[in-house]
Amino acid sequence: MAIDFEIAPIREDHISGFWAAVDSVARESKFLASLAGPKIEMSRAFVLESLRENRPHYVAIHKSAVIGWCDISPFHWSLHAHAGVLGMGVLSEFRGQGVGKALIVAAIEKAKAIGLTRIELVVREENTRAITLYEHVGFVVEGLKRRSTRIDGRYCNDFLMALLLPEI
Repeated sequence: MAIDFEIAPIREDHISGFWAAVDSVARESKFLASLAGPKIEMSRAFVLESLRENRPHYVAIHKSAVIGWCDISPFHWSLHAHAGVLGMGVLSEFRGQGVGKALIVAAIEKAKAIGLTRIELVVREENTRAITLYEHVGFVVEGLKRRSTRIDGRYCNDFLMALLLPEI
């Protein structure tokens, strides 16, 4: 059964929900680059910086709760100012219902609007659902980072993926 949700640009009042969603997905130890979310103060600073810099940063809302997010953080180095790195996640009970796709499409459109022409991401090789989503919206694998991640003594490979956007 499909759920009702909305995609919205992140706001300051979403910070605690955003932090909780990041922490929940991180604690699954399968998808993110950390095993727990950052401290709430770090999440607050990240969101406030996103707002200040007009970055692509969206949340999915279901019954007033944040159930997922997608953000693209542009690089600050002058030679890479045209590019950004994508981070996203959806709470486990809401996966497979179009939430991730809606989030990433919104973030990509905003990235185009602010002039980014390249979006990069890193995804674990075993995360086939995410890879399929990324490929569906146009990302391609550009490389493999062997033994890039180690969790509980087990190594995982990561794919480097990127999406090239047209120049406006």
